[in-house]
Amino acid sequence: MSLATPTRSTRDLLDGHTAATVEHTPAWALLKDAAVELQSLQAADGSVPEATDHPRATALVTDIVEAIAALTPLFPHDDAYLRASVVDFERWRDGGFAVPDFLDSLVAFQPQEHRVDGIRHLVVFPMYTQNGSRERHVEAVLVEVIWPEFIARLETEYTNRLFVSLRLVDFTPGYDTNSAVLFPETVAMREVPTFTWGAIFQDREAARYRRVTRAAAEITKLELPDAAARMLDDQALTEQTFVMWDIIHDRTHMRGDLPFDPFMIKQRMPFFLYSLEELRCDLTAFRECVEIQKRLSARDDLDAAERAMLEHAELVQYAVIFDRIFRFAITGSRVRNYDGLGGQLLFAWLHQRRVLHWTDTSLAFDWDEVPAAVVALADAIDELYWRSIDRPKTAHWLAAYDLVRSVVTPHPASVWARGLSDDVLAGLPKGYTDAVLDDEFPLSMFFEALEKKMRPVIASTEGITGRD
Repeated sequence: MSLATPTRSTRDLLDGHTAATVEHTPAWALLKDAAVELQSLQAADGSVPEATDHPRATALVTDIVEAIAALTPLFPHDDAYLRASVVDFERWRDGGFAVPDFLDSLVAFQPQEHRVDGIRHLVVFPMYTQNGSRERHVEAVLVEVIWPEFIARLETEYTNRLFVSLRLVDFTPGYDTNSAVLFPETVAMREVPTFTWGAIFQDREAARYRRVTRAAAEITKLELPDAAARMLDDQALTEQTFVMWDIIHDRTHMRGDLPFDPFMIKQRMPFFLYSLEELRCDLTAFRECVEIQKRLSARDDLDAAERAMLEHAELVQYAVIFDRIFRFAITGSRVRNYDGLGGQLLFAWLHQRRVLHWTDTSLAFDWDEVPAAVVALADAIDELYWRSIDRPKTAHWLAAYDLVRSVVTPHPASVWARGLSDDVLAGLPKGYTDAVLDDEFPLSMFFEALEKKMRPVIASTEGITGRD
């Protein structure tokens, strides 16, 4: 397979740059500009429906192909993918810009095989972006891998061969949003292959965390522990903390004592079930980091990677608590906001166990008692899951609701809280789900007040990267 021959000089398109500075090349500018303009011609399914737009779309695809061909030598580890991308673009163009099919280039893209700290990838697909655009438009993203030695060591214990940790370098508008993931299932393709990777932009997660936590700590007059305070001034430290959190979180899905039909399998169920699954994975990461910290703290012969692992194990615990409480709980709409509910649940659980205090309009934690309290919530969710295998699905849903409502107060108008009617209880699961209010568990007075003060801060994190 050969790349298209550029009509412009490759030397001119690269202008002396290497992969380390590829975002400053004329080739990247050509690719990005062409993709952005092409988006304006595309329908939601990725096609270019108007025949009058096809001549311009053809010129833009020519620019994209030429730019990819020029940039390919800078990414030898992605050579097969970039060559396949050119073929997919040319086939899409020659087929009259119908719904795009980029299966071949997607299958050729295997970033999980190159988890080397600092290595870069050029990613170009027609795709939607989670928490961003739901339209499958051509997006172009420059990324680099975050994979320090202690994470490589950690991955031997928490094996997760599909996990890829990335930092955003530059991107088209689909990623100028809240999207912090790059998932293969978002790509336009004729059939669904076996997915071999999933990527998270830890720089975006870290940058959001730092900005939101700093503001929330000031508003609530929270005195941060020294280790937690360091994260607010160190983007790289926070990025690596989120890599450690996410690699354990991600591998927790589909592991442990689970309902037979777990969270990842597509189904329609009450949103609080998703809240518990995502929180379970976060609290598993928290629990594991408590154990790592305990185990490594008992030794005095740690090497450099182990010392870094010990440092970040403590930081993950702060990150889980503060990101869940300060950002997740008050971000997004109140329509079936399962991540928001998870943050509410964690806050209320800690408060009701008197290890979190809101006194004299100040927030405080009994940090020595916090790990045991958080692990107790993890145990409660694990117990719920373990018992689920002996329950009908809807009985599991009711038990899950009882766990959540024992901590977070439901809406006064909730029919779930009052008790579902016999007709619903005897009917199909759809009736149960339909009876859940969009905001089944409204924000508490604490979060209502915090959200109003934090609203502009959270809005300011849209599109944020580690360079902001």
